[in-house]
Amino acid sequence: MTPAAPDMTILAVLAPFAAAAIAPFAVRILKHNAAWPLALVPFLIFAHFAGFVSGVSQGQTFTVAREWVPAYGVSLSFYIDGLSTLFALLISGIGTFIILYAGGYLKGHPQQGRFLSFLFLFMGAMLGLVTADNLITLFIFWELTSITSFLLIGFDHLRAASRRAALQALLVTGGGGLALLAGFLLIIQITGEIEMSKVLASGDVLRGSALYLPVFLLVLGGAFTKSAQFPFHFWLPNAMEAPTPVSAFLHSATMVKAGVYLLMRVHPVLGGTDIWMTVLPLFGGVTLLVGTLLAVRQTDLKLMLAYTTVASLGLLVMLTGTSNEKALEGAVLYLFAHSLFKGALFMVAGTIDHEAGTRDVTKLGGLRKAMPITFAAAALAGLSMAGLPPFIGFIAKEVLYYGTWGLPQGAMLLTVVAVIGNALMLVIAAAVAIKPFFGPEVHTPKHAHEGPVLLWVGPVVLSLTGLAAAMMAHTTGELFIGPMLSSLKGTPAIVELHLIPGYISAPLILSIITVALGVVLFLQLDRLRGIIASILAAIGWGPDRGFDQVVAAIVWISAVVTRLLQGGKMQTYMVLTFAVTGAALLLPPYLMGSFPAVPAWPEFRFYEWAVIAIAVLGLGAVLVAKTRLTAIVSLGIQGFAVATLFMLFGAPDLSFTQFMIETLSVVVLALVMTRLNLSPRDHRPFGAKLVTGIVAASVGAGFALVLMAVTQSPFDARLSEFFTQYSRAIAHGRNIVNVIIVDFRGFDTLGEIAVVVLTGLAVLGLIRIQTKTHAGEASAKTTKAAKSARKPVEAR
Repeated sequence: MTPAAPDMTILAVLAPFAAAAIAPFAVRILKHNAAWPLALVPFLIFAHFAGFVSGVSQGQTFTVAREWVPAYGVSLSFYIDGLSTLFALLISGIGTFIILYAGGYLKGHPQQGRFLSFLFLFMGAMLGLVTADNLITLFIFWELTSITSFLLIGFDHLRAASRRAALQALLVTGGGGLALLAGFLLIIQITGEIEMSKVLASGDVLRGSALYLPVFLLVLGGAFTKSAQFPFHFWLPNAMEAPTPVSAFLHSATMVKAGVYLLMRVHPVLGGTDIWMTVLPLFGGVTLLVGTLLAVRQTDLKLMLAYTTVASLGLLVMLTGTSNEKALEGAVLYLFAHSLFKGALFMVAGTIDHEAGTRDVTKLGGLRKAMPITFAAAALAGLSMAGLPPFIGFIAKEVLYYGTWGLPQGAMLLTVVAVIGNALMLVIAAAVAIKPFFGPEVHTPKHAHEGPVLLWVGPVVLSLTGLAAAMMAHTTGELFIGPMLSSLKGTPAIVELHLIPGYISAPLILSIITVALGVVLFLQLDRLRGIIASILAAIGWGPDRGFDQVVAAIVWISAVVTRLLQGGKMQTYMVLTFAVTGAALLLPPYLMGSFPAVPAWPEFRFYEWAVIAIAVLGLGAVLVAKTRLTAIVSLGIQGFAVATLFMLFGAPDLSFTQFMIETLSVVVLALVMTRLNLSPRDHRPFGAKLVTGIVAASVGAGFALVLMAVTQSPFDARLSEFFTQYSRAIAHGRNIVNVIIVDFRGFDTLGEIAVVVLTGLAVLGLIRIQTKTHAGEASAKTTKAAKSARKPVEAR
């Protein structure tokens, strides 16, 4: 890495955020043509990360860091290896064409600038996520992807469906992010490292830890929600409410693969265990089958592709969960292939909708003459998705079959799941690439014609890249797949890819079976769609409806808790506040069995006993007081007794302050009591008084324990010595207590004064309200009496 490279890498990761600030102004000046200069930003980022390919392919890794929040060990650090390099290339490369596509797709939209700004924010969040080395920084970018996807999915915020989909995505992925944060904190505690590169170098520390299971489950929670694994898969198809550029970017190379990225990243330190190789293949396989079956049910092109994305993510998780080298190679290769063909197909679906006016595959046909370039791109990408030669999708399918077939355990089951899933994906690929373009021409809402260059340049380049990657399979494996596989394994790996199989093997036979099964199912697509629709109708309930039920339950529980805890009664608030305080003081020592020792009873002089006796009498007077006013006055006895003790023990300044506070408190409370219309007596039942008495006793006991613990701990005189030394030298005061209050803790004192003033104003407001209420009642009585006096006169 050259000396300038570290700063350039940071600039490359953060560049999209700068572009997000510029985009609205660029659109205001250049309209939709602003997409051309704005696309230079991700293109230059792509060029920067392409510069790492040579070194990464030779086994090198690069790190760069700048301090961010050093007090907490958080740095803006980035780790460049095979895994992060390929993801960064996919995000920036596909992102270049997404920006161009958005320029054409939202041409004339009044909020196009805002949309492009959101896209750049999303791009920057994903780049930061896949390159971040610091775990806390990674988490921040992780959650930033959830926030920016919320903005993008809910872009059309006037539609209720868009708002619901955005909120659903935010709650599901954001909730998983909180679980991931807890997992990261445990990883930091176990390994003592906060940088991912150092965690990866820790070997079996995590696998050998007693906290491995919690870490595994928490990391899985973040990954499964982000990558839409069953049963969290429902948010991803609903995200199709977003404009098509978002769908293409979201499903090809960005947020939905973040969970897969995380699982691949932590595989060297968390993978290979029995629970890893059980849970991931299980949920991944279920997600693969559920996603493909639900895709067959759909007729909307975007939804068909969305559900196959769910299925593809399940396939990637299933392969990653095997911890088998060949299966991991298949996962890496399929991730690369999927990013290319899925990005192209989503843009094709959006172009069809934009130019023909509908995405319903049953209402499309014969578009190949009207949209020849779009058709060519769809055909190339569809062939790759179907796993047919000579495309990268074919090689990926061969390698992943090689991996599942050679597993020591569960080979047959996982292979069958993979074959069924890939056959159904072939059905969808054919439906998307063939149905809209072949057959008789169908009348569409718009007069279909080829879209502008901004709409078709992305699909064409991505689909041709899938073809070129397969034609140069050896180079693809050496420069991209091998380094990424090395990151997954944690050890160097050599990958040799070939487009043409050297001999007839199990993977080739499985590929032929997959194609044959897919063709048969495609020919029966309408019938298969009806069968799946009937099954879903019979089941009725699903995770999507369950999400609504969970949200409704949370809202209901919140309303109940609010009614109970926020009922508008000050008495309830006081009891709850002190009850929580008492519990917080008493429960920790009780649970830990660490009560302080009972101190020896001191030898008091007779006048000290007299002061204590006065305090006890004052307490008794409060408890037996017949009126509230008497109780308030009696309460002042406690304060005066404490002030007297301060004076007897040599703290006259503190004693004087206590005398003043108690005097003012009693006078103010007494005056307020005389002005407010409160009952002079406490008419609460005995049960309510008992509860408040227990709460009061618990708080008193809790603070007594705290004071006992403090007095029994070694006295640290540093603060006292500091005040003694500097009160005169710095604050120029001899009275240390006054200097502390006015100078050293001047802002605290100011805050306390502000609280007292605000309290006084609140009391004054209550008194005025009470006065107005009384005046209104008196006026109403006078008016009523006058009307009553007039009635006999009118009668006469």
